[in-house]
Amino acid sequence: MIQQRFIELGEGYSDIYELLELMSTNSHRIYRAYIFSSKHDSKEQLSLAVSFSPATENNHFMPIYICREGIRYSADKPSKRYDLFVKHAESLNKKPVRVEIKHSSEFAENELFYQYITGILRLNHLLPPLN
Repeated sequence: MIQQRFIELGEGYSDIYELLELMSTNSHRIYRAYIFSSKHDSKEQLSLAVSFSPATENNHFMPIYICREGIRYSADKPSKRYDLFVKHAESLNKKPVRVEIKHSSEFAENELFYQYITGILRLNHLLPPLN
């Protein structure tokens, strides 16, 4: 059975460069790129994430690296970090999928938040089934 787990890199400030580097060095393993959008205090916040296929055939671990809710978004003035992520993903032939979700503050623990997102991704066939 495949294990799909979120690995939080940070909140989307300088850690986004680590996410971009993971994408570059593991481009052959990228399963999908995601932009999670949520509202908090009537402001839109983005989380950027990338899921990777297991490292080897016998490995059943599928990491999903995420920079959680650190990017404020406005259609009038998009974030440079957001643009950087989208352009980098597209340069690797992976168009990010945008998904509307609840904000993490609505959950008692981050683990519950990540279980919620995993469920949404599976229901929309954006993650492979557990097998």
